[in-house]
Amino acid sequence: MQNFIDTNRHEPQKKSVATRVRGFEEIYRFYNRAQAASQAERCIQCGDPFCATLGCPLGNAIPQWLGAIADEDLETAFLLSNETSPFPEILGRICPQSRLCEGACTLEDGYGAITIGAIEASITDLAFAHGLEIPFPGIRHKQRVAVIGSGPAGFSCAHFLLRAGIGVDMFERSSIPGGLMAIGIPNFKLDKEIVQRRFKILARAGLTLHLNREVGREIAFEQLLEDYDAVFLGVGACGGQLPKLAHERHGSVFLAMEFLSEVQTRLSGGKMHRRFDVRGRRVVVIGGGDTAMDCVRTALREGAETVTCVYRRDEENMPGSRKEYHNAVEEGAEFFFLRSPTRIVVNEDARLTGIEVIRTRLSHADESGRRRVETVEKSEHCILGDILILALGFDVEEFDFLSKAGISTEKRCLQIDAETGRTSHPKVYAGGDCSRGAHLAVTAAADGRRAAFDIMERLLGEAP
Repeated sequence: MQNFIDTNRHEPQKKSVATRVRGFEEIYRFYNRAQAASQAERCIQCGDPFCATLGCPLGNAIPQWLGAIADEDLETAFLLSNETSPFPEILGRICPQSRLCEGACTLEDGYGAITIGAIEASITDLAFAHGLEIPFPGIRHKQRVAVIGSGPAGFSCAHFLLRAGIGVDMFERSSIPGGLMAIGIPNFKLDKEIVQRRFKILARAGLTLHLNREVGREIAFEQLLEDYDAVFLGVGACGGQLPKLAHERHGSVFLAMEFLSEVQTRLSGGKMHRRFDVRGRRVVVIGGGDTAMDCVRTALREGAETVTCVYRRDEENMPGSRKEYHNAVEEGAEFFFLRSPTRIVVNEDARLTGIEVIRTRLSHADESGRRRVETVEKSEHCILGDILILALGFDVEEFDFLSKAGISTEKRCLQIDAETGRTSHPKVYAGGDCSRGAHLAVTAAADGRRAAFDIMERLLGEAP
């Protein structure tokens, strides 16, 4: 360990830009065992590892599995990595590590952080390739739990309950399990076979998955409360936010998740609605998070003539992953920072021709610590475009069955106990975006695990 002076930080190899923009295959070639060990050996094994205690919402045992893979003990690294995380090979691919574990790494200032995300993904990829398996005991308790939603929070809750031998029935309204991991995150970041492999693992562990079963429609929520010992809500936040501008419902204005899911449907063998075809079009994306970068990079692969991203803050204050921004720049996107949309421009033929924006500047920080955005008077100008994609965040859907069951909400978000994930209903738990608003897959996974642990204690009288 502590070879950070002799060994530099090396990112996983990426496919060339010319190759990767022609398709949707994953762009990174993750480490082999020797490469993973070499990069892990850079870790200085801090006494107080900020990567885990401050940077990781799951509190993963990062120094421990770095030490194990540095010693080329793949099995120990695999078991440690999968002990606290429900899907480390997925989070290693999609987490904004620069703002989490790697951003908190002691070596970040001066030497370059450990490539924690890439090592994390590589460990489980290598382990599965070598035939290693995650230990599940099989269903050994009479209690059963219903999980609504198969995204990161619901998957995590189910995973840890199954690790304790508690039976789980999962209800998913889509025909494909995985939530946004399956239909929202593009393949070039996360191959969908990786997501489906995890569901196959849970199926072998005892998960019963009910697809095309929407709670409140195909099955009553009251029935779940009656039939199960506990219910976990991981229904996400899929409603896209709008800028409150005229023409925002124009046929050439897309919500981010509409666009991404339509493209994913086509890639999965389904039919994409022709209005989402951006070939030869000038695409403008509004937003600065990872979803905006997903839209930008997808539009480029879909054959857009130009792709422009508009964000009201500067590059330094983008909320998403640094690597996703840099990948978008490499692939040909143009960025306009410190600009905010004021008008969607439609001509006399009702055709969208652009977006009017106003310049902005950052002022003092607000109560959250983030700098406020102010507009610059008389700085309006137009950015030409035929297609506008809105990646402005997500709202939680409203479900009538929640209010009927007496489950408290505030601004649509389910109100939960921060320590347990319990809602105001004694049998119902919640986590992920439906309780905190649109956030990260890793925080959703942490919410699902927290709820699973409290369910175990309540049903079995013991916590893990």
